[in-house]
Amino acid sequence: MKALICAVFAVAVGVPTSGAAQPPDNSRIVTQTTETPGLSIRPFVMGAEETFTAANTFQAIFGQSHQPLFGGGVQVVIAERYFVELSASRFRKTGERAFRHDGQNFGLGLPLTAELTPFEVTGGYRFQMHPDQRFVPYGLGGIGSYAYKETSPSSDPDENVDVRHRGYVVAGGVEVRLHRWVRAAVDEQYTHIPGILGLSGVSRAAAEDDLGGLAVRFRVVVGR
Repeated sequence: MKALICAVFAVAVGVPTSGAAQPPDNSRIVTQTTETPGLSIRPFVMGAEETFTAANTFQAIFGQSHQPLFGGGVQVVIAERYFVELSASRFRKTGERAFRHDGQNFGLGLPLTAELTPFEVTGGYRFQMHPDQRFVPYGLGGIGSYAYKETSPSSDPDENVDVRHRGYVVAGGVEVRLHRWVRAAVDEQYTHIPGILGLSGVSRAAAEDDLGGLAVRFRVVVGR
């Protein structure tokens, strides 16, 4: 009877009895969580300087074969390494009509405005080995839809050009983290766009049918 009374008293005041299960010591429980990166949506703006493959055509019309393009887009990064990118840019400039004879270009003094609008869908891989890596090399490739227009006040409407063709793009460069939410990227991009040029004018005389080229791009990216 005395033992029973002692046991009841121990339960009432919270004193553990021998052999009773001990409650877990919550102060010693450490919860370990690992942050698994998911999707990151990162808009960007860009500027590029492209040296066109149709060097003779652009030299004859604009006086130089390299021209600027400006645009922007959005990048979706998966697990910090894989990404899909949508981008659009534009080149528009007024030069002059020209013709080519015996390997020489001759300007006609008639204004000609050319406009190129690329829309590109690409996918790639970022070589990021750890989250704090400041310099991240990357490569990408994909396809694009390229709209090209030529207009001139001195031309009949049927002499103007308004076409759209598919092309291909590859690029590689490096991304630099400037801030937690801001990055800069510099890369070299090559595009191949057959079938738009080479039908008439200087491009036909020079046997140039590729509207693509090699471009150096600079981008400012916002996002993690």
